[in-house]
Amino acid sequence: EVQLVESGGGLVQPGGSLMLSCAASGFDFKNSHMSWVRQPPGKGLEWVSSIYSDGVTLTYTDFAKYRFKISRDDDKNMLYLNLRNLKPEDSATYYCAIDLVPWYGGTWHPKVTGQGTQVTVSS
Repeated sequence: EVQLVESGGGLVQPGGSLMLSCAASGFDFKNSHMSWVRQPPGKGLEWVSSIYSDGVTLTYTDFAKYRFKISRDDDKNMLYLNLRNLKPEDSATYYCAIDLVPWYGGTWHPKVTGQGTQVTVSS
């Protein structure tokens, strides 16, 4: 059974940092591209970042490019997202997803995600 379990979210002040984790099981993690998406309250899904199976090729959306860092540990089947210099608009539920995330029909379409972890940025 494919499982993705996100953790590490919480309440943080603007300018703060968080490390999100995603524990993966039930599929060939080391040969899978992985991604993070998020959903702000009342809004649609947003793609955040992807890391290819080579562990070297990283892609970010503009708002994440200089503040977030994606990484993976294939020995532990873990995916990470380091969030820095957080802003209130980063408040969202963050999900890890298997593979890259296609855009079509006006929205992002992750194939499989976990239950998500909530990040709230507020003073």
